[in-house]
Amino acid sequence: MMDKFSAIGAVLLWAMVIFSVSFAVAGDTKPVSGAERQTFVDSFPKNGLNTTPGDAMMLRILVESRSAQRGVEVGSFTGYGAINMGIAFERTGGHLYTLEIDPEAMKTCRENVDKMGLAKSVTCIEGDALKTLPALEGEFDFVFIDAVKKDYFRYFKHIEPKLKRGAVIVADNVIKSAEAMKDYLDYVQTSHDYETVIIRASEEKGDGMAITYKVR
Repeated sequence: MMDKFSAIGAVLLWAMVIFSVSFAVAGDTKPVSGAERQTFVDSFPKNGLNTTPGDAMMLRILVESRSAQRGVEVGSFTGYGAINMGIAFERTGGHLYTLEIDPEAMKTCRENVDKMGLAKSVTCIEGDALKTLPALEGEFDFVFIDAVKKDYFRYFKHIEPKLKRGAVIVADNVIKSAEAMKDYLDYVQTSHDYETVIIRASEEKGDGMAITYKVR
């Protein structure tokens, strides 16, 4: 009888070892040093659809200085903004959800997030933000909008009920595309619930961002 139980115990122990090793391998991510990250950021293959370095650094600083815990980015493209904000969310112990409609761009974004060792701090979600935003659960204290300009207000109205008091909302391209997003800008600039300022953190694209603070 003891031999039978010993054999069963040995099988169970072996199964646990295999499960533990498999789990460790599946969940293991190679650490990426700060120097490696900086090299990757500096050599990132950007084009006109990516956030500029100056704007990306501003986003990183805003996330970290706000000690943001849950953020959402509307419009990932290939992930330059996401990895910069992801570094900040890693430092704050928070998490970023980045949304992208283009499958190829999202594939590249995921690859770049993985290369930077940020998979635990950044979740990439593929699909139309007008459909994926309503599906996000919980509250958010940081938002970055950089997608279809005429839809900024629609994106915002989907996320607005989930905004915490004190949340920071950043909207890109608000100078050159001011007319396309007039409804959004009018709302955040006139509502007593928000305070908004338009700044130019980077001269590279000759445009600016609207930074909005949720007062109540």
